[in-house]
Amino acid sequence: MITVGVEEEYLLVDRATGRPAAHGDKVRTAAGLERFVAAEEIHTELLQAQVEVVTPICGSLEEVGGHLLRLRHAVSAAAEALGCRILATGTPPLCAQSVPVTDRPRYRAMQRQAPQLVAEQLVNGMHVHAAVPDRRTGVEVLDRIRPWLHVLTAMSANSPLWEGEDTGFASWRTLVFDRWPVSGVPPYFADDTDYDRRVRRLLDTGVIADTGQVYWQARLSERYPTLEVRCCDVQLRTDEAVMFAGLVRALVQHAMWDAEAGEPRPEPDPELLEAAMWQAARHGLSEDLLDPDGEPHRAGDVVCGLMRHVGPALEQAGDAREVRALVHRLLREGTGADRQRQARALGGGAAVIDMIAAVSSVP
Repeated sequence: MITVGVEEEYLLVDRATGRPAAHGDKVRTAAGLERFVAAEEIHTELLQAQVEVVTPICGSLEEVGGHLLRLRHAVSAAAEALGCRILATGTPPLCAQSVPVTDRPRYRAMQRQAPQLVAEQLVNGMHVHAAVPDRRTGVEVLDRIRPWLHVLTAMSANSPLWEGEDTGFASWRTLVFDRWPVSGVPPYFADDTDYDRRVRRLLDTGVIADTGQVYWQARLSERYPTLEVRCCDVQLRTDEAVMFAGLVRALVQHAMWDAEAGEPRPEPDPELLEAAMWQAARHGLSEDLLDPDGEPHRAGDVVCGLMRHVGPALEQAGDAREVRALVHRLLREGTGADRQRQARALGGGAAVIDMIAAVSSVP
């Protein structure tokens, strides 16, 4: 069974104003003192109005959900004690004043390199780590899941607002992240040697300082024996995060089966992959998506194609019933971006904050 781990990034906002609050270090310190939370499970992020949680290695989706509930509770309680709320949203719904960079040498260096990009990096994602037996297999899997990454982005879209306005995009976070020098859909790699050689060449240019700045939407982890899928916005609800953990695990398993069977790796045109990702970020599930072959179809049909593709892997893992039910709910109720827009139409920015806080926090 492929094990998985999930990272979630949250926005901290002032309880009274709903605007980003620079209390990342304080929240991490307070949350780390919770009885059932280890210090290494909660991290500060680039900007002080963000905090990240990291689950342990999980063998089941039930474990993933339990750990995310536990960690959201800890962070929420710590934030409340400081007059803040946590929001599981990809971008801040209300305008932010200047938010200080977390005082770490790496983050200060990034600020010197790209001050405006860092100032606008108030974006939150969820990352799923899926175990792979070795780096060679990891590259095989990476090549095979590339044509599906945009579908995950469309399904996870939860960042329509920026500076108090509707961007017109379902996942504005995707566009913000795409401005870094090494970002977007990962390229095709011949094997792990090719992957490592090309990453070393990027490092040798000096444009990026370390492998942590390889911001591809999926990449090999340099710290763990995992493939890390990074294309999703953070999710409003924990069960939605669980759904994506299950989908990523199934994609990885199916790719490993295809590799073992000697199936040829897909090599779609890179410009089609980029267009598919842009379209997914623009519309989420509200308009057509491109399928893995670059053909436009109704979003629901493309999602159904994904479910057919990963169905055998979901069945083998025992995840099929739960993941299918959650996907059906998503298609019925809409993405996080859809729900943010609905709340804004009814009550403005304050209603968006209240809605996100109500479903993000754990009582």
